[in-house]
Amino acid sequence: MQKPTAPKRWLTMKTYAPLYLLTLPGLLYLLINNYLPMFGLVIAFKDVNFSKGILGSDWVGFKNFEYLFKSSDAILITRNTLLYNAVFIVLNLIVAVGVAILLNEIRNKLLARFYQSVVLLPYLISMVIVSYLGYALLSMDTGFLNKTILPALGMEEIAWYNEPKYWPNILTLVHTWKGAGFLCVVYLAAIIGIDQEYYEAATLDGASKWQQIRSITLPLITPVIIMMTLLAIGRIFYSDFGLFYQVPMDSGSLFNVTNVIDTYVYRGLMQLGDIGMSSAAGMYQSLVGFVLVLLSNYVVRKINRENALF
Repeated sequence: MQKPTAPKRWLTMKTYAPLYLLTLPGLLYLLINNYLPMFGLVIAFKDVNFSKGILGSDWVGFKNFEYLFKSSDAILITRNTLLYNAVFIVLNLIVAVGVAILLNEIRNKLLARFYQSVVLLPYLISMVIVSYLGYALLSMDTGFLNKTILPALGMEEIAWYNEPKYWPNILTLVHTWKGAGFLCVVYLAAIIGIDQEYYEAATLDGASKWQQIRSITLPLITPVIIMMTLLAIGRIFYSDFGLFYQVPMDSGSLFNVTNVIDTYVYRGLMQLGDIGMSSAAGMYQSLVGFVLVLLSNYVVRKINRENALF
């Protein structure tokens, strides 16, 4: 293929100059917000001394990472973080796709807008407010469950904030209730974008609604499902700090089932004040997430090349 000459390249650049100018703000934002902060990774390898500054502080190699890997709680917090996020990814996917399909079947536009708002509303509520809603429901002294529901069912009151066995289900329920709405909107947008001629042709062929969902809707939104799942896998080592810290009210008796990497590092940071350790934990989470995205994308690419992100 013949390479364009210099005058032709200049003409091309001149032609697309307005487009290049339009991309400039986005590129600057990306550079300032996403790339410049990466300089902070150097903190993970330093014994930060504020009097010396970040660059003048002493190098300590991987000593800051030892806090995570040599701790007796390392297995517990890693297990909690991974298992909770794995369950969240699967449940959110199933609930969000299911609700999106149901919303798409509502023909009354006013009702459809109302239900979409109801589904999305929990995503917009602060986790602090959610934690107090949970407290109003589960409190031993004034909680709605203990004072109304359980007595009506002839059951004894439960000290929810002292019983770890209930919290995996409670945290999963709260996360799904709060997070599935946003995913639902994404999947609903993908479903609405499907050409209606596919459904009309399937109806003429006598396909039932379930057959249309299985043969048209799900296959055509699969690329979106894979993209959203890969993004979620990339953050599988991150946890919703508000969910695991605010909702259980930082109850010490629940640490076995509520302690994850983020809350563990936060508590360590509050006790030790070591920003090098917290920076090391953040770098560890980012690297593992990046590797998991590459592996997941590789698996998807092996199964179906067209559905892979890259």
